[in-house]
Amino acid sequence: MKRHPFILGSEAIEVNKIKDIAESLTRPDDYLGEGTTKKTMTNNTTTWYASWFDTPFYHILYKDRDANEAHAFMDTLTNYLNIPLGGSILDLACGRGRHARYLNKIGFDVTGADLSESSINFAKKYENHRLHFEVHDMSKPFGKTFDAVFNLFTSFGYFENDANNLNTIKAIKADLNTYGFGVIDFMNSTYVIDNLVPEEVKTVDDIEFHLKRYAKDGYIFKDIEFEAHGELFKFTERVKAFSLADFEMLFEQADVHLLEIFGDYKLHKFDAKTSERLIMIFK
Repeated sequence: MKRHPFILGSEAIEVNKIKDIAESLTRPDDYLGEGTTKKTMTNNTTTWYASWFDTPFYHILYKDRDANEAHAFMDTLTNYLNIPLGGSILDLACGRGRHARYLNKIGFDVTGADLSESSINFAKKYENHRLHFEVHDMSKPFGKTFDAVFNLFTSFGYFENDANNLNTIKAIKADLNTYGFGVIDFMNSTYVIDNLVPEEVKTVDDIEFHLKRYAKDGYIFKDIEFEAHGELFKFTERVKAFSLADFEMLFEQADVHLLEIFGDYKLHKFDAKTSERLIMIFK
């Protein structure tokens, strides 16, 4: 992140201690993640701000994402867009590159870009002559053009400065070639808010994550608390609750043309109340 700056920098307090904890934890190979903006970690009396995406705990919490669903979505989307075999795709806010790696596997020339250096370093292990990964701020043009630019799994809406949301749309437009398509796969905020589970306890790899979800001031929050190796950790995910109307305004300001709107990964019609996703195709 997408990352998504949608990733704040980290303050180096007790870094060696945190590294020791991180190195002792399981690091899952893949993840699909919804991102965050401001993250805090409480370590006894020491509080500091760090990048949630760069911790091993993020990958642990979200390790059970459905790979089959993600792969099927990529098959459906690339077929719908009729991207030619060998065509170029930018996976913007790619995380550790799970989507990018699958897109490459099915025949595309793929570049994955993310602001998280640790995620890109992980993804680079899978590079080949048609798969590359780079650290990049998605609110700025990438510097080359593609047949498609994908921003997947709610990798949008994390910026502290709202102007960067518009800048990201403009950057995607600049990254498209003459026949290229942009795709933003966002949550349907109305559905999410209506179906929020206020509190949940999720145990993964013997770590008990206490989750609290709520909507406030135009954002959707998830507070995450857990203990690992005798340390107490607290993080907060925050994403702006964009509606379709909000995106339409951004597209108009960026001189982008919205072509299609879908409500799920099978590309069924979008319904503002019942669709779980808001998938927009534009150019």
